Order: sequence, then C-alpha cells, then structure tokens
Amino acid sequence: KILTKKGGQFMPLILAPENVELTIIKVLLDDKLKKHLQDMGIAINGKITILSKGNGSVICIVKEGRVALDSNIATKIFVK
Repeated sequence: KILTKKGGQFMPLILAPENVELTIIKVLLDDKLKKHLQDMGIAINGKITILSKGNGSVICIVKEGRVALDSNIATKIFVK
C-alpha cells in the first residue's frame, strides 16, 4: 500500500522496487532498534537501495555496505 503525504508518496521498504536508490522517510520501530539501525546507516533522509527480496528478508545497500533486514523490520521502514 502506498501512502501519500505532503511532499510525495512513500511506501514500506518491503514493497519498494529493487535496484533503485530510495530515501528513508520514516522508521516506525522502538528507540533501541532505531538506534541500532542508525548505527548501520539506516536513518531518516538516508539513502538505501534494495538488491534483492526473498525468503523473508530484504538485502540492501546502505552507504558502502550490504545489510540484510528481516521482513518484519522492512515493513516498518518507509521510503520514497
């Protein structure tokens, strides 16, 4: 489901297209997990690119590294 807000549309990371650079808009997770993701480079206004999706995970490029995210977490990270 694509949500519309002022400034454009955004969607959960799990539904975003592969091989497209995206901007992180919102992270709907508890503070501890949000901090952990920020330490890995996943933060508001950060750039993220999905390499592949499957088997309950999403493989992404964040900054210079690859990160595997569980689908439960990927549904709570919103991008545009």
